[in-house]
Parts: sequence; structure tokens; C-alpha cells
Amino acid sequence: MLNIKIEKTKDPKVLPGTDNPLKFGTIFTDHMFIMNYESGKGWYDPRVIPYQPLNLEPSAMVFHYGQEMFEGLKAYKTDEGRTLLFRPEKNIERANKTNRRICIPEIEEEDFLQAIKTIVKVDDAWIPTKEGTSLYIRPFIIATDPFLGVRPSDRYLFIIILSPVGAYYPEGLNPVKIWIEDEYVRAVKGGIGEAKTGANYVASMKSQVKAHEEGYSQVLWLDGIERRYIEEVGAMNIFFKINGKVVTPELNGSILPGVTRDSVLCLCREWGIPTEERKISIDEIYEASQSGTLEEVWGTGTAAVISPVGQLRWEQNIMQVQDGGIGPVSQKLYDTITGIQLGRIKEEHNWTVEV
Repeated sequence: MLNIKIEKTKDPKVLPGTDNPLKFGTIFTDHMFIMNYESGKGWYDPRVIPYQPLNLEPSAMVFHYGQEMFEGLKAYKTDEGRTLLFRPEKNIERANKTNRRICIPEIEEEDFLQAIKTIVKVDDAWIPTKEGTSLYIRPFIIATDPFLGVRPSDRYLFIIILSPVGAYYPEGLNPVKIWIEDEYVRAVKGGIGEAKTGANYVASMKSQVKAHEEGYSQVLWLDGIERRYIEEVGAMNIFFKINGKVVTPELNGSILPGVTRDSVLCLCREWGIPTEERKISIDEIYEASQSGTLEEVWGTGTAAVISPVGQLRWEQNIMQVQDGGIGPVSQKLYDTITGIQLGRIKEEHNWTVEV
């Protein structure tokens, strides 16, 4: 168990008003968690301090070789005033999987969870309660050795910051438009596509800019070898309901294993909806859209939870998904998952953890 020191701010910020739209990732709370690592010593000096800039050497390895990982999860305030986390053990498990892949020392699961709970308790007043809002939790680790050379760092910082947020997409629960990328690739099997590290996201930016210029919210990636098989959206896993069956790309080493993705598959199977995790070609999606059997499309992720997709663009082909509105399965998934997160729906999976 960590012995976490807590230093409260002497200059607290004004909490956002109820009329604040809480644009995603723009507002940060009063405090942050931080813990150091040094080879031969391990993780040490866990503490909560006032939110502040970091003091790093210009030669810190994170700036030059990108050795860093991050995670994302949320805290929710129930109607009774309890604070809940949604499946934090899955985020911690994924964080340590990323750590192993990019040679960052792992953090004990109990210590990781204790750190999250502690910082959330300290800034509990920042958890918004307006419908559709939550407290976004961003744990991350950066390499801090002042050294120019390609090797794992000997020193790291583990940091957690918090941000009260509204909807990830401006559209909210209204269906988004997705651009299918056929020129650039994001990841390949054997690379770091299944790790949650910044390099995966910077690789997507060129296409993201192009998509936004064309009026699309996100990019859907095809595989990096054949440029034919569906992988994932920039910030979400992707699901298709085709002729009564829910289909999502299989985890193949280049796709992030999403926590919400796993939750959706579990719920669909419980509800008796046929589900498949397999390779899905873009040609299959196009043919389903042409035949009218493409019934629903949605993305899943911590930030957006469920994001219905109303239109897909592939090359010069525009694929309209039914009437462009949210489908019944997408709506039921959103209502169920958010209901569990807010403690309004009782469930038997033990998916929520009270802070």
C-alpha cells in the first residue's frame, strides 16, 4: 500500500458553473498525483500536489524517443452522491500491457488503483453532475532521463491529472460522419498499435486534419498491409450491425483493446444478439450499405462511450447508415452503460468501483 502524501493547494480555482459546456480536455482540477521511478530503487515518493507545470531537462528522453504511455477512464457522481469508477482494473491491466511493450516499469495494480482513488477523492468537488458529464482521469508515464541515446530510460514520472468533461464530440449522441482512410496507415501487427502510447495518435493526425477539412469527425483506419480490412477509428473501436448481427474487428495486435468495446460485446451476448469478432473488409461494409443490410454503425471508447455513426466515406463512395439517426442497439448500449456508470442500473458484473 502506498503512503501518499497530500499537499492541498492554497489557491483553489473557481469550479466551473453548471452552464459551462465543459469542452473536452480543456479544464483541469486543482491537484495532480505524481510518483517517481529510478532503476534500482523502484517506484517511490507518491504524492498529491497542486496542479502545476513540470520541470524537465530539454534532454529528457520522452521528448526525443517518445517513451511514454497514457490511459483514460472516468469518475461519475451517482444521484445519491457516491463516486464510481467504471472497470478501472481493465484500464490498469491495459496500462501495464503498454508498459511491457515499450519497456516502462510496471506499477502494482493495487498501487495504481489507490493512486486513482486518492486524487479523485481530493478533487471530488470537481466531478460534474449535469447529464452527460463526468470527471475524466488521465494517468500517464513519461521517461525523464536527460540522455540522448536510444535505450529505455532509468527514470520515470507517473502522473495523474483530472478534467471535468462533457461530450467528446460536439455532436454529442447525434451520429457522426466518419472518413475511411485509404492512403496513410496507423499501425501494423507487431508494432505498437495495441499499446496506448502517443506515437499511435500522432500517426493519425495527418489524416485527421484531412478528414476535418472535408467535414468528417473522425478517421476509420484500414489495415496497414492490404489496405482492405477495417481496424479502428482514431479515438474509438468500431462496430457494425449487419443483417441482425453485431460485428467488430478482431484484436489482431494493431488494434487497441478497448474497455468499452469489451463491455459492449458482453452486453450484446447477454441480450442474445449474435456477435462476431473477425476480419471485416471495407468491400463487405460497402456491399451491406448498398443492399440495405447495414443497419447500425457505432464507435466505442471511454471518452465518447457510444458514438453512433450516420455516414461513412470511402474513396468517392458515401455510405449512409439507414436514416442517419441513432439505432436501437446503439441507444440501448448507451443507456445501459451510462446507467451502470451512474449507479442507476444494477448489474452483476461488478463493473463499478466506489471511491
